[in-house]
Amino acid sequence: MPVFSYKAKQGPKKVISGVIEAENQDIALSRLDKKGYFVLSISAEKEKTNFKSGLGIFQRINLKHISLFTRQLSDLLDAGVPLLASIDILSKQADNTLFGRVLDGIYTDIKDGKSLSESLAKYPKLFSPLYINMVASGETGGILECVLSRLADFYEKEDEIKSKIKAALTYPIFMFFAGISTIIVLLTFVIPKLVVMFEDMGQKLPLPTRVLVSSSSFIVEFWWVPIAIIFLVVILFKRLRNTSEGGLIIDKWKLTVPLAGKLVQKVEISRFSRTLATLLENGVPILQSLNIVKNTIVNKAISGEIDRAAKDVSEGNKLAASLGKGVWIPIFVTNMIAVGEESGSLEKTLLKISDTYARQVDKTTKTITSLLEPAMILIMGSIVGFIVISMLLPIFQINILIH
Repeated sequence: MPVFSYKAKQGPKKVISGVIEAENQDIALSRLDKKGYFVLSISAEKEKTNFKSGLGIFQRINLKHISLFTRQLSDLLDAGVPLLASIDILSKQADNTLFGRVLDGIYTDIKDGKSLSESLAKYPKLFSPLYINMVASGETGGILECVLSRLADFYEKEDEIKSKIKAALTYPIFMFFAGISTIIVLLTFVIPKLVVMFEDMGQKLPLPTRVLVSSSSFIVEFWWVPIAIIFLVVILFKRLRNTSEGGLIIDKWKLTVPLAGKLVQKVEISRFSRTLATLLENGVPILQSLNIVKNTIVNKAISGEIDRAAKDVSEGNKLAASLGKGVWIPIFVTNMIAVGEESGSLEKTLLKISDTYARQVDKTTKTITSLLEPAMILIMGSIVGFIVISMLLPIFQINILIH
């Protein structure tokens, strides 16, 4: 859809500028007029990437933007501000230009008579099926502000878990790259200069030194080989990951890696429980909820078990018994769900499971970090130590010969 940039007066003194999507300039002027703007100038821009297509442009809009928008919209509706006015307020104060344009599009759709859920459905890369279905249920039940509050809680919790994992891994990753950079500098700049000195002496070098010199010469002359190998491995891995069978094999392997596999499993179980509880609390039928939940699970092995469980439930089986047939859903989870089904408090039970596994994710992340840091120090220290000792050995030999 064409995009028009405009400059307009809002009130007697305030002059604003922005962009608006419309079929043509007349419609753009009409929509701006309905907003109460007095247009000073308007011109067509080059057509932007269509937001409906969900292309990579949305990658710059992260979970925090969605979470903040949801919380603020819930607060505005709870304070009695109409939906259309709330969207208008949030679009004007959006600090992310792309997200501001999305909110402008949502504002226009709602003004044209569409519901909020229909407007959000135009942006599938931003608003998940979970989000859209919950908003639709909130609109139907007349409890939109309550649903949005629960969604905000959900996304804030999701962002909190991701932030903790990223924060815990930042230092080990920094140490890894710092160590690799140090080793590359030694092999490509320092060692070649020392090699010239050793060659002038005409002395036979010790085995560790010869290995180091050969490694240094290889990296200096054929530096592109390891880069090409890494690049090739990454491409092959991505292609394998994008196939259904390959992705399943990789995801199963991830779950078997010591410590890291447990972390992946706990993150997915926490997400599964929290998402399913949130949907059921808002009156979404269990079959529909399970079909939505399976699409929020990243790991294909666990997602496949949820899909099979949904089929079993559609045939009249209990959820706990259906999940218990799999391999990757822990017995603790299926037992808790069975208790929830029997007592009629499945939603509360699922939230307890989610909280339990969220705490375990935090503990497991700290454990992995506490092991990674000394491991990085040991590995990088050993490599740098080998380099230093290998370069000092010829000097020690010279001293021995002199004395």
